[in-house]
Amino acid sequence: MLLGEYNHNLDAKGRVSIPSKFRDDLGTSFIVTKGLDKCLFIYSKKEWETFENKLKSLPLTNTNARNFIRFFFSGATECEVDKQGRINIPQNLRDYASLKKDVCIIGVSVRAEIWDRETWEKYTNLEDMDVDDIASQMSELGI
Repeated sequence: MLLGEYNHNLDAKGRVSIPSKFRDDLGTSFIVTKGLDKCLFIYSKKEWETFENKLKSLPLTNTNARNFIRFFFSGATECEVDKQGRINIPQNLRDYASLKKDVCIIGVSVRAEIWDRETWEKYTNLEDMDVDDIASQMSELGI
């Protein structure tokens, strides 16, 4: 299970260190793709296969389903960890997530996410986030 929040730096070549605790779950090769909320999603190959199967089950006759599938697959790339524990994030994905030098890598159960640190800090600003309202809406989903 991927948990926690880690601050790292993106180097000039687009490389970033993946936390060693995450590498244990993700392996040495995994999938990085565009995520929701302008971050990047990281899936182990096993979790990507599960996610891929869910996407493939969506009806191609539904425009939203086709767009959703295109969004995730067009941005997906396989990344391999180098000897220093880093991956190289392609330019198109760095641009999508507005990644600058400072990034935050978070664990979200079965996936990790890479955020521009400033964007992550704004996103998690408790003054802007109504946690009680979110919790209320989650109860409607059975949580």
